[in-house]
Amino acid sequence: MTFRCFGATCAVLVEDPAAAAAARRQLEAWHQRFSRFIPASELSRLNADPRPAVPVSPTMARLVEAVVAAARMTGGLVDATLLHELEAAGYRTDLRASLPLRLALRLAPPRRAAGPSPARRWAEIGVVDGVVHRPPGVAIDSGGLGKGLFADLIAESLPHAVAAVDCAGDLRIRGPRRTVRVADPFGGAPVHAFAIADGAVATSGIGRRSWLDARGRPAHHLLDPATGAPAFTGVVQASALAPTALEAEVRAKAAVLSGPDGASAWLPHGGLLVLDDGRHVVLEEAAERSAEMTTPAVSDCASSSPPR
Repeated sequence: MTFRCFGATCAVLVEDPAAAAAARRQLEAWHQRFSRFIPASELSRLNADPRPAVPVSPTMARLVEAVVAAARMTGGLVDATLLHELEAAGYRTDLRASLPLRLALRLAPPRRAAGPSPARRWAEIGVVDGVVHRPPGVAIDSGGLGKGLFADLIAESLPHAVAAVDCAGDLRIRGPRRTVRVADPFGGAPVHAFAIADGAVATSGIGRRSWLDARGRPAHHLLDPATGAPAFTGVVQASALAPTALEAEVRAKAAVLSGPDGASAWLPHGGLLVLDDGRHVVLEEAAERSAEMTTPAVSDCASSSPPR
């Protein structure tokens, strides 16, 4: 079952039409509850609430815990408390069109790896007995972390031995190996295919949800926490393999934000990087890299000509 949700395409693959339909209804309900573009959503109400302690639903508590865990895991590199900066950059409504990636890269500032914000707002957030504690004014963007979490929650709720959940590009898979093809952010043919069983894969990048800001500068939704501005690091897309979709989402984002020199450290289970010039780099699982000392850890799989 394939359907539109979270501003993208979602899918539930299971040999039980009733279970697939129930999963679809749950994902659509979560979209209504956790979209920052819906003023009445639970997320919007939490962000607008002036109280320092706000009771929330169990799923919202899981999402807030995921936000804090992602920031802690990456030393603040994956920071979902940058909602005000994201809106200031121009991302205030759900974007239907996107600036062509090659044009954005031509107009982009010099490349540099992102870094953590000295404010560390995420460190002031906590969840105790279903109550979110944070300083008033700290706002959360569910973004990709929510999609990874929701893919995991749906997959774990399905009792079937064979199932796959695609939550707007964050995939959780159970059962025999499936082929997952990675799209080319420049619009060409798929750049790689992973064979995945009982695991997850997520892709993060700047090829979609990009625009020109009020000053005519290219902008997108992945911000450098150190500056609060869109990050142009030299990596335009990263795909991460991991045991869960949430972990894969965090690792993919961290890889993009770290730039070419630091990205591979975030992909210990394997993954794929797409660079500014269209080349792509496949990384094997870290254990396989260390087991074969004569084999390069990174294999350059660039085609003879970059995608158009």
